[in-house]
Amino acid sequence: MSITIFQNASIVDGASAVPREGVNVLVEDGHIREVSDAPLRAKDARVVDLAGKVLMPGLIDCHVHVIASEANLGRNALLPDSLVAAHASVIMRGMLMRGFTTVRDVGGADFGLQQAVEEGLFEGPRLVICGKALSQTGGHCDFRGRYDVRDRHAFDRKLGSLGRICDGLSEVRLAAREEIKAGAQFIKIMANGGVASPTDPIAFMGFSREEVTAIVEEAQNAQTYVAAHLYTDEAIRRGVECGVHSVEHANLVTAETAKLMAEKGAFACPTLVTYEALKSEGANYGLPESSVAKIDDVRLAGLRSLEILHSAGVTMVYGSDLLGAMHRHQSEEFVIRGRVLPAMDVIRSATLDAARLCGMDGKIGCIAPGAYADLIVVDGNPLDDLALLTGQGRSMPAIMKEGRFVKNTLDA
Repeated sequence: MSITIFQNASIVDGASAVPREGVNVLVEDGHIREVSDAPLRAKDARVVDLAGKVLMPGLIDCHVHVIASEANLGRNALLPDSLVAAHASVIMRGMLMRGFTTVRDVGGADFGLQQAVEEGLFEGPRLVICGKALSQTGGHCDFRGRYDVRDRHAFDRKLGSLGRICDGLSEVRLAAREEIKAGAQFIKIMANGGVASPTDPIAFMGFSREEVTAIVEEAQNAQTYVAAHLYTDEAIRRGVECGVHSVEHANLVTAETAKLMAEKGAFACPTLVTYEALKSEGANYGLPESSVAKIDDVRLAGLRSLEILHSAGVTMVYGSDLLGAMHRHQSEEFVIRGRVLPAMDVIRSATLDAARLCGMDGKIGCIAPGAYADLIVVDGNPLDDLALLTGQGRSMPAIMKEGRFVKNTLDA
């Protein structure tokens, strides 16, 4: 059982606009045991002096697809499960090396990948999963295109598929129940058109009100919630009225609907970095021409949506939603949001607020007794420069997950 004491740390966790100086943190048996302004001592402890450095909770990305090794998601679904798992292990390790110690996968990852991380077979962030996202025929997880007449369930069980197709009240209830049985910790639905799918323009609505309400009921029966892929204001409003708790993307939200979200306690998970990456690199990595043509429909409204949501008091969490080789841009969402939001709020979106949405408040995203010892050391203060959190972890000399250093160059 290893014991580590971090001393003389400056804490940045999103709770304050200035660092908390001179803090000492005792880590034992994978958890934070003590946080104190006074010196801490423990027998056989490894002491790490962080004078001049910042200590942060491990970061949390609330919108990832760890199985998405290709930008062309239809092609990704055709890959052998074994190859998808191998690619996912590399993608997840990259996330961990950027300081993300927990990620919420919103379509694709299964209980097996989650277990592989927990057992140490794959080195990566802690996974919070929804299993397969639910989509209607022709919706955002139907990648068959106009001329493909394969059965709509052909890819339901493929690891490389982000989602499964279900239509009608009985099918959506069954799909939700099956995903929960298989280990889903929340349910994800595709309730609007999307960029990456071939037959649903952005303005298309996914599922009927009755179907969305039925899925919400199934999630609530299982003591959890529904996250929904939503872009247009009409779709966002309908989703929130039906009980959707987590609004993914929200690019075209209006002030009136944002106010409704705040009143209902719904979270927003913007993912602006993916549109910048898709615009500049998507075609090079195999994104179909029909998808490239839809990018600006949502990309150009991104920053304004942040301002609208912030003004309405909607809780925002951090999301990236990147595909294939573009996963390397994961941390750049910090800088994009920092153009219009206070740095403290941007950091909070990837720590304290993200932990709440993941249902792990007090266990992750914070530096407090009882929390997992998920910690990152930063050379400099991210409250002054959010770019310190980018660059593939180059400004992070140490990254710890559950009390174990997965990166440590402090002694170099």
